[in-house]
Amino acid sequence: MSSIFNALKEKDAASLGLAAMPGIFVLLWSTGFIGAKFGLPYAEPFTFLFIRFVLTLMLLIPLTWLMRISWPSSPRLWKHIAVSGLLVHGTYLGGVFYGIYLGMPAGLAALLVGLQPLLTATCAGPLLGERLTKQQWLGLLLGLIGISLVLGSKLELGSTLSSGFGAGALISVMAALAGISLGTLYQKRYCTSMPLLSGAVIQYIAAGVLLGFGALLFESREVEWSMTFILTLGWLVLILSIAAILLLMALIKKGEASRVASLFYLVPPVTALQAWWLFDERLPLLGLAGMVIAIIGVVMVVRPSTT
Repeated sequence: MSSIFNALKEKDAASLGLAAMPGIFVLLWSTGFIGAKFGLPYAEPFTFLFIRFVLTLMLLIPLTWLMRISWPSSPRLWKHIAVSGLLVHGTYLGGVFYGIYLGMPAGLAALLVGLQPLLTATCAGPLLGERLTKQQWLGLLLGLIGISLVLGSKLELGSTLSSGFGAGALISVMAALAGISLGTLYQKRYCTSMPLLSGAVIQYIAAGVLLGFGALLFESREVEWSMTFILTLGWLVLILSIAAILLLMALIKKGEASRVASLFYLVPPVTALQAWWLFDERLPLLGLAGMVIAIIGVVMVVRPSTT
């Protein structure tokens, strides 16, 4: 009897852990924009990200070996994993960091990248055969409205777009949007059998090579090793590049691409809360209303339709 009771307790704990994964992922992922704001004054974006990936690999490769994690079973799967890494890590992070480096506000970058669920959901049908219900489409629309209210309440979009950054920053962030959207779909279609830990190693190697060439060709590669930069780098390596990315890979493997993508609607509101806490950037009533709308939209997309 006690063994049955213990088994039920373990099952409940596992279910609770699975239910908490999306919320933990959103909380961790949202710190990436804050990390960019902290770290970019001390290093150029491609150099910054290349160092981040090298340090991440220095931790992940020994961990993969010590845990005796299996590697992808075929050269074809290695290729697909590398392509997904170029999109999910190289293009997405490179685009966001370079756009912020060129002068785009982190909040506006978060807003533009927050359009990912609409792009992913639109493409998931023809590419993956996933069909969205009317409830889910309404949820996606509410999510878009919500993040627009959250960040629109904090940003003077008209004046921001007319000064402070040019077309290069906008193109960079839109490339990041395309990268994370296509990368999510590509991985769901071609990399479902990917071992999470060793697959992440392959992805980081591919993205690191891309960003290393970017740093070599376009940057001075100078770094100011301040305590702020070191702490920021440590957070981005341990929390973003390892913990959050492994959570994302697990979520993609377990859920439909469009539903996983809907979680990104929560990133801008959570980022706004973190900016309020760290930088005293206050969120107006309109922004709070937008946050609630975004959360409702995510619930509508993730929750199965009752009809």
